[in-house]
This record gives sequence, C-alpha cells and structure tokens, in this order.
Amino acid sequence: MGVVFFFANMPTALAVTAYLVVGMTIVLTGIDMLRELKAGHWGLDILAVVAMVATLAVEEYLAGLIIALMLTGGEALEDMAAGRASRQLDALIMRKPTFAHVLDVDGVTVHRVSIDEVQVGDQLVVRGSEVVPVDGQLSSDYASLDESSVTGESLPVTKHSGQDIISGTINGTGTFHMIATSTAADSHYSKIVQLVEEAVSSRAPMVRLADRYAVPFTIVSLIVAGVAWWYSGDPVRFAEVLVVATPCPLLIGAPVSFMGGMSSAARANVIIKDGGTLERLAKIKSAAFDKTGTLTRGEPTVARVEPVKGTAHETLQMAASAEQYSVHVFADPIVNYARSENVEPVGIADAEEIATNGVTATTEVGEQLRVGKSAFIAEVVPAFTETELRAGETAVYVARDQELLGIIVLSDPLRQTSTATLNWLADHGVEDMVMVTGDMRGTALAVAKEVQFSADQVHASMTPTDKVYIVQKLPAPTLMVGDGINDAPILATADVGIAMGARGATAASESADAVITSENFSRLADVVHISRRTVAIAMQSMWFGMAVSIGLMTIAAFGYLPATIGALLQEVVDIVAIVVALRALRLYRNLPSATLRSASTEVSNIKSAT
Repeated sequence: MGVVFFFANMPTALAVTAYLVVGMTIVLTGIDMLRELKAGHWGLDILAVVAMVATLAVEEYLAGLIIALMLTGGEALEDMAAGRASRQLDALIMRKPTFAHVLDVDGVTVHRVSIDEVQVGDQLVVRGSEVVPVDGQLSSDYASLDESSVTGESLPVTKHSGQDIISGTINGTGTFHMIATSTAADSHYSKIVQLVEEAVSSRAPMVRLADRYAVPFTIVSLIVAGVAWWYSGDPVRFAEVLVVATPCPLLIGAPVSFMGGMSSAARANVIIKDGGTLERLAKIKSAAFDKTGTLTRGEPTVARVEPVKGTAHETLQMAASAEQYSVHVFADPIVNYARSENVEPVGIADAEEIATNGVTATTEVGEQLRVGKSAFIAEVVPAFTETELRAGETAVYVARDQELLGIIVLSDPLRQTSTATLNWLADHGVEDMVMVTGDMRGTALAVAKEVQFSADQVHASMTPTDKVYIVQKLPAPTLMVGDGINDAPILATADVGIAMGARGATAASESADAVITSENFSRLADVVHISRRTVAIAMQSMWFGMAVSIGLMTIAAFGYLPATIGALLQEVVDIVAIVVALRALRLYRNLPSATLRSASTEVSNIKSAT
C-alpha cells in the first residue's frame, strides 16, 4: 500500500523513470565503490553517487538521468576506446596458428593436424599465405617470408635451404617444406602470444594514479558545492555544482591512453606486459645493460683457437665436450665449430654449469675439465696471462687437470644501433648508464670503447648477485636490459626490466616487464619515447577533464549553469577527454629508431671506407 501511495504522488512519469533508473544506478555504482574501497582503492565514483542522490533530492530528474547515462555510457565508451587501442595486441593473438600440414613418411601424403600434435623433426608443408606454425629449418631451396609482425622487418625476407624459420611469419605465394625444430608450446610466436595475453589482461596502474587525484578532487568539489549551497541558501545549487564535478575524464582518459601506448609499442615490436611499465619507464634515470646478446648481437663465432699446453685439437675437443652441457650463448658456437672441424667429443661422466663462470666436467677416464672465463680457470690453474683481444672478441679458457690447454677466442660483433641508441638515451634524460657482464674486464672494455662508455661505467666478471647489487646502487627509477638466463634476477630487481627476446622466451623474458621481439636494439629508444608520450597524453587527458570540471563548477556555484545543461556539458567533456587519450594510438609513427638506424648505417659505411 505504501509503495502504491509513493508512486501515486510522483509528479510526472519523468520522476518515476528517474527514481527507477537513477536509483538502480546508485545501488550498482555504490556496490562497486564499496568493493574498491574494501580493496584499498579510493574511487572517484563517490562524487557521481552524491550528485545523483542530490538531483533526486532537489527534483532535478533530467540531470540525474543524464549523470546515470554518463556513467553507464562512459563505461561503454571506455570499452570501445580500449578495444580500439588493444586491436594491435589482439591481432597477434588472433593470428596464432592453429594447424599444420605434416608430410607423411612416404614423402607424398600430407595430413592436416592440430598444431599441438606437431613434434620436433616432423616434415611440414607450408602453403602460400599461411602462417608458419612452429619454428623450423627450411628444407626447400628457398622461401619468401613476411616477418613484419615478429621482427619488424617491413620487406619480405628470402630464406635458403638450411636456414632457420620463425613461427608466426607469413609465407609468400609459393609452397615450401620445413623441418620442425620446436613444438607449438615452445615456439617463438607462442611465447610472444603468451606475453601479449598478459598485456591485454593487465590493468594499467595509471588508473590508481587517477584514484590518487580522487581524494583532493572530491574534497574540493564537495567544499565548492557546500559553500554554494550555504551562500545561496538553495540546495539546488549543491546539485548543480556536483553535476559538473562528475570526474569521468579521470576514470576513462588514463586507461585509454595506456592501452593506446601499449598498442603502439606492440606495433614497434615491443610487448609491454602491463601499463605500469610505461609509467615507470617514462621516469627512468639510470640504466644497466648486459653485454653478450644485448649490446652485441649474441651470435658469437669462433675466431681462432690459441693452444697453450695442449694442441688446438685437444683444446677444441675438451671445450666442446664440456660445453655440450651448457646453456650459455658461447656453448653452441664452440660445439658447432668442433663439429665443422670433425672434432669428436670425449665421453663425459659428470658435468655442472657454474652460473656466469663456466662449466666443470669429468671425463669417463677421470680427467677434470674446466671451461670458462679467466677468473674461473685461475682458481685451479697457476698464474697465467690473459690473451690480448680485439674489439668484439671474448676469450674462453680451457683447462684439464689444473693445466691450461688453450684459449678459444670468439667474436661477437656489436649490434648496429647500440652506440646510437645509448647516445639517444643519454640525450633524453638517462643520466647514469653502466654495463654489467659476467665476461672478463678486458673483453668488456673492448666493447665499452665501441659504445663510448668509460672504464668507470664497466662492471665485469659479475655474478647474478653482483649485478643486482650494482643496479640497486643506481639512481631510481632503474632500467635493466638483458637477454640471458643469468639476467633474470636483475631484470626482476630493476624498476623496469626489458628482455631482448627475439630468439624466444627465456628466463629473462619471463621475469622482464617488456620484451623486444626483434633484433633491433634501437627499439629500446622507441619504447622509452612511447612511454613518455603515453604518460604525457594521459596526464593531459586528466588535467583537461579536471580543469574544465573546475571551471564549470565555478560557473554553477554562482547559479549560471542549470543542472541539466551542466550534465550535458559534462558529457561533451568526457568525449573530448577520450579523443585526447586516443592520440596514444598514433605514437608508433615517427619513432626514433628510423633515425638511429640511418645514423648507424652512415657510421658503419665510414668505418668500412677507412
């Protein structure tokens, strides 16, 4: 009976609609707000709830409906904007291959199977315009591949028989055969997709930054509304002020900007795992870099073998025998070189890798082997002098039964854009930069000279613990760039860890905040540029919304802005804030890497000419 009486006394159908729609919105928003407060996040929705209650109390029903529409419609707009911003990230996931064509043992019959059924060693057929399902080795004479989505190379790449093929690349028009060298779960593209899925599902911490503005903004809004009510004596004035104080630009602008920045980074071949990485990266003051595989290409080759107490054959044989049990970047080149020289390994009874030092092994006849850096060998071998190295060279020392057999010198050239990228970082506010490497000092100094680092910026013969200690002493926020298993602890320790993950996921990329999925080191400059512009755009969107809201609040406080008109104007402000935030989608254009590559090419040509 009371309910009937309540609705019978409603002045208009508008009032009925307002109480139903706005009331439901207040309840739902209030529930979400309480959940956020329980989780420790002070949300901005409190102003909207108070404003809606005030409009109902002073019978400004249309204004209340507009606020309710603004909240629910704002969420829809945010979803649309975020969907557009994450389109590039989603594209990587949607392009994930789901099937493969396996060539039967008869060499004639082709079966279509689920990609999860592909095994290492399977003969695969990749048809025209298909996505390469897993990593493999080309067995046909040649193939033309589009690697743009994986490596950033815009032009088709021609591969020849025996060369490696990366999963996720797109075949041209011709069919080719390949041998699978990985399963689907371990493929390069699958690891990238895993990182992308983490990025898409993450919540940008910039929303929490917006929440931090909620407290002062809420207090100011309530004070202005309360003073306006007190001064005018009209409670309608309180509602009119709060209507234009509804802070949707704060709620929408920041996350949309960060999704746009992550999308732009993905188009630059950098996968950002969460929006907070962009915020921290924008403030970087110091940076540490691994040497092998980061500043250098990470593709070392054996330059020469220098015998000492043994022959070159013995040195190479013992080194390859022990290095078979290592995951270090130098292991495969030594083993492959031994095979190319027809050097057969000896039998190994036991082997152990000592992180950042080398490998110890015991042969089947009881000989004790040590292969690694000079300090590691010096523990068991009487004093010896380190060999002289040229720029880009590294020495691996080989000992047997406390006797130095010889030295294997490997050459790992500098990445083309390393020097130019480091110079760009120095010119753009990164004040302290160091090299942290497990290699011996002589090798590190040779590379440091190439990248124009001083001796004080070089920390050599570092263990993983040593590297963490060095980074912790750098001015925060800190950046670490690495690629190997030994870099995982330091990547996790730094404020921002970036892995050079073009060869697939390792412990480094798992513990990093971002992964550069191409071999282009200048992408580091790109992602720093994108992060700074993203934060700037997010702040512009937020400050724009707050400035306009405060201006409208001032007008409403003096009674010159009716509640309904104010609510409509606030809706316009929301739309403009989203448009401002969406500029982050275009940040992949005009990136610094293009200029850095050109400059590096010119320097390389000059060096070659001289």
